[in-house]
This record gives sequence, C-alpha cells and structure tokens, in this order.
Amino acid sequence: MAHEFDVVVRGGTIADGSGGEIFEGDVAIRDGKIAAVGSGLGSGAEEIDARGRLVTPGFVDVHTHYDGQLTWSESLTPSSNHGVTTVVTGNCGVGFAPCRERDRDALIRLMEGVEDIPELVMAEGLPWDWQSFPDFLDAIERKPHDIDFAVLLPHSPLRVFVMGERAVKLEPATEADMAAMRALTKEAMQAGAVGFGTSRNIFHQASDGGPVPTLIAEEAELREIAMGLADAGRGNMQAITVTKDQCVEDFALLHRVARAAGRPLSYTLLPIERVPNLWRDVMASVEAENASGGDVKAQIFNRPVGLILGLETNHHAFSGSPLYQERLANLPLEQRVAEMRRPEVRQALIDAQAEGMMLVAGASRRFDRMFLMGEPANYEPDPSTSVAAIAAARGVRPEEVVYDMLLENEGRSKLFVASTGYGQGNLNEALEMLKRDDTVLALGDGGAHYGLICDASYTTFTLTHWVRDRTNGERLGLAKAVRMLTDTPARLYRFHDRGRLAPGMKADVNVIDLDRLTLHSPVVVRDLPAGGRRLTQDSEGYVATLVSGVPIRREGADTGRRPGRLVRDAGRSLQ
Repeated sequence: MAHEFDVVVRGGTIADGSGGEIFEGDVAIRDGKIAAVGSGLGSGAEEIDARGRLVTPGFVDVHTHYDGQLTWSESLTPSSNHGVTTVVTGNCGVGFAPCRERDRDALIRLMEGVEDIPELVMAEGLPWDWQSFPDFLDAIERKPHDIDFAVLLPHSPLRVFVMGERAVKLEPATEADMAAMRALTKEAMQAGAVGFGTSRNIFHQASDGGPVPTLIAEEAELREIAMGLADAGRGNMQAITVTKDQCVEDFALLHRVARAAGRPLSYTLLPIERVPNLWRDVMASVEAENASGGDVKAQIFNRPVGLILGLETNHHAFSGSPLYQERLANLPLEQRVAEMRRPEVRQALIDAQAEGMMLVAGASRRFDRMFLMGEPANYEPDPSTSVAAIAAARGVRPEEVVYDMLLENEGRSKLFVASTGYGQGNLNEALEMLKRDDTVLALGDGGAHYGLICDASYTTFTLTHWVRDRTNGERLGLAKAVRMLTDTPARLYRFHDRGRLAPGMKADVNVIDLDRLTLHSPVVVRDLPAGGRRLTQDSEGYVATLVSGVPIRREGADTGRRPGRLVRDAGRSLQ
C-alpha cells in the first residue's frame, strides 16, 4: 500500500510556534518538510501517536559553544536531549577558526579559560584539519551530527589570525589589520557563517590569566568587521560586554556599529546586583534604537545564572583548602566520601578557609544563594531553603550544612549557587524580560562550562517551570512559551525555513508528554576526549524529536540517526 506521507504525527495538541491559538490536529511530513497541518490527513509510512501530547516545532538555541564538540562528537548533547534541533555556535568571540598552526595553543588556552573546556580534551579531540574559516565549515560539515548547527565567525581567532601576538597584547588594529579582518569576515559570510561574535567581558580570560584579545578592540575595528557583514549582505552581530563600570554606553557603542553596517545585533543582558537598574536602562536604549530603524535584541535567560558545586564537579566550598587538595582531591569518589565522613577530617575542613580562584571561590561560599538541587532540579528555590537560612535555623555554621549536603547520595549530590538573575530571591525580573518583544531567550551555553554549569536544559525548564509548575508568581502561556523557543530565535538569525509548523517549513518537530515532562538534576559523565568529564542533564517526557522528518530521539534515547546539517544559507537578506 502506498502512503501519502513519510511520517504523520497524529492527533496531537499543536502549538505551531506562531504564538496563536493551540489546536488539535495532525502534522504530515514528506521529503524532510512539513507537507500539511490539519485534521484527518492521509497515512504515513511511519505514524507517531501524539494523542494527549504536545506537538511543537523543534527548538532553536542561538547561544552555544559547540565549536569543539562538533569536531569530536556526532551528538550535540545536552541540547538535543531537550528538544533542540538547531543551535548557533561561535558566540562570545571565541572559537577555533581561522587559525594558523602556530596559534592553536593560544586558542585552546582562551577556550579553556573563557568556556571551561579542559585543555587536554581539546588537545586530544580537535583534529585541526582546517586553517581558514571556510575550511572549518567544511570540516564540521563532513562529520555526521544529530541536529542542525550554524556558526558565527569569532572575533578572537580572527584578530589573532590577522595580528598575531599584537592581538594578544591588546594593541590597536592598524588600517591594514582592519581591512584584512573586513575581507575575511566577508569571506566567512559568503562561505556560510551566520554572523560575527565578539566579547568585551572583563571576566573572559585565557587559562594563563591573559585577557580575551578583543577586550578593548576599538569601535573603528568593530565597525570595519561589521562592514564585512554588509559587504556580504548577510550576518548578525553578537556580543557580550561586561566592564568594570558597567553602563549603558557600553551597549550604545554596539548600537552605533550595527547601525553603521545596517546589520542585526543581539547581546547578552542579565540583571546585575551591583548595577540593579542597568538592564532596564539598556532595554530603554534598545527601544529607542529600534524606534529609529535599528534591529537590536537582548539575549536573556529564564533562570539564575550560577554554578553547580559538588564533589564530582570542579569546585565546592572546601575544594580550595590545602588539606582537601593534599589529602582528598585525587582520591576516587568512594574513598573521598569515606575519608570526609571521618569526624576529624570533617572538623578540619570546616575550620579551614577555602582558597583558589577569586570568582569561583567567592561563589562557592555564597551561602545565602546556595541550595541543594534535589530531584527534579529546582532553579527558583525558596530563599528559606538556602544553606545560610538552614544554618541559622539550626544554629550551626553554614559550612556544616554544606559539608553534610555534599556527602548526600554517596557524594553525588549537587548544590546550586543562584547568582546573577536572582537578586530578589525569585525570577520576577526574568519574567519582565521574557514578556518583551525585543528580547530572545538564549544563553544556554551548550558545549561549554563542562565542570561548573549545565544551562542548555533551559528549553525543558521553560515548559516545566514557567508553563506548568511555577507557584510563587505568574506563569507563561503555553503558546507564547513555545514561540520563545522556536519562532523568535529562528527569526533572529533569519532561519526562514524553521521555527513554525506550517506547510513548506523544515520538518523539525517535538512530540512532548507535558504531564510527565521532568527536568532531572545534572550528573557528571566521562564521555569527552581523553576521558574528560562534563556535567550533563537528562529529562523525561520527550516522546520524539525529529530533524528534517527523521526521529533522532525517542523517549530520551538516541536513535543513532544523523540528519543534522550545517546551516549555510540563512540570513542572506534582512527580509
């Protein structure tokens, strides 16, 4: 019997990505595209029963760092575990192309410091079968992948490629340097890059302590690179900016550059406690810029940006102690837990002061913002459940509470430090930002921060917490939340063929059992090159995820099919 369609997702509750009314119906797929959406559609060679389940477009994550993982892994997990079918990598101006052989170590040190990817993992995993940026695109395109990926040209490798050691020393670019960067940017866009990423973040440093080469790049340099986008007639600007005296002018500089080139711009924007009204002031400047013809959006997050601490992760409240480093740090977990349960070891560690990296050590002792993650994962905990609050209620030191929490679950428990975005002890500021039309939900950072962060699961958190479970404030409507995960980020990068369930669109589809959708706490796995470890996060409730009509995951399991492709043809115009 001949079938009319390759696949039919039958009888689901459809949120089509438009933000419009949710409806019951079928989604029919033929030749990798959506052929029809409606009721009573013809038969498919494969049928997926979606009755009582949510059907959405595949999610689009525009802020990841899979530059390395693309070269050594076919699976872009944890993103593809959480309904994501397209990612944009190369953000924040860090990456591995263009690159001459002599500069490889410098780029590895930079990625290790900025994105917390161990040097040994990159040294073992990166094949370095490229030099130019077009070569890099060809290299990652040759390898099979589970989901689609698009790539930004990163500023730091570009600057080092053109300027060599002068870039690392933060010297200003000459006219000749800027002309070369402009030409290489045009070349990268014509080869298939979807834009250009840069960093002006004082906390972005190489593993040897040196600043990111783009930290104080002059406005003229940024403008010339942006003009390379204009020369090619395509490409977005992406940026992160964190300065000592953070102010609106830091963002206004980016506005001027994007306006001069006539290109879209997006940048990281989070609530910052030390400058509490900055994000509102910046959003006011975004409104003004867009009202005058600009195209600017802020990339935001829907839960606190923070650190995951534990005996299996890179840091915790006692990891900087000389006693811990000398006697315990290198023991297998089981032995370490046994030693830490000895009363004399417990008392000595609690009495010691943690040392180590200032930023991480400070966060690892922020007891008023530290919470036991529990199961399922909780990213909007009640302040009364913080380590500091529990310690005060018990009349003990916070270190005692942390110590006992670290030993739970045979040393595999995780503590979450909720820092940026949790200044009021809740996510109300995040809600304000989520409601705006000039923001894009992003900042999952998949492929990076392997030892301290696992935020790529924010897509699942959107549906579990913001749509279904939140009890201490307003929730989001389902249709709006799905649009945030699909159409809005797709439109940012001019991915005209995805983000909605409509005839002619790419058949990237999620079938989700929303009632049982669960976001589990992060776990540590050792699946990186050279046996490197990373945090990952699983979920339950994704019945199926399809890329170009091909099921890549069923009930959380990898099907082994690899339909993912490099997205080269996005954004050739602003229409």
